[in-house]
Amino acid sequence: MKAHAGIYGNETADRLGKESTQNHYVAYSRIPKSAIKKETREESIRKWQTQWEETTKGAITKEFFPSVERRLTMNLHLNPNVTIMSGHGNIRSYLHRLKIIDSPECPCKQNIQTVDHLIFQCERLKYERGMLKNSVLKVGK
Repeated sequence: MKAHAGIYGNETADRLGKESTQNHYVAYSRIPKSAIKKETREESIRKWQTQWEETTKGAITKEFFPSVERRLTMNLHLNPNVTIMSGHGNIRSYLHRLKIIDSPECPCKQNIQTVDHLIFQCERLKYERGMLKNSVLKVGK
């Protein structure tokens, strides 16, 4: 452009622009760090999801979190009470199976104390169940 004539930076830009239309090679080969981080994260999540689907472990946890990517978007405050989602921890059916206690019956006397019973039925956890339900509904919006 005539208005840019004689200005070194503009002359260089014009020359490089002209060269790029004549040559068939890429003069700029750098990839932004953010793109590499994003691609690496996405690939890691894909691999993790594949492993998650193929493993025979964690059947109860998979019912709650079938998608690794969706689980990672949730802001869960993990504490010992959350271990019930894995089917482990202080659950009477689990402790009974390991022969640590004599009976798997829930203290509510309504059923065997399983993860499903605690989350969906136990009257003693009605308030906590409401809190969990509200928390899950907020994440789903």
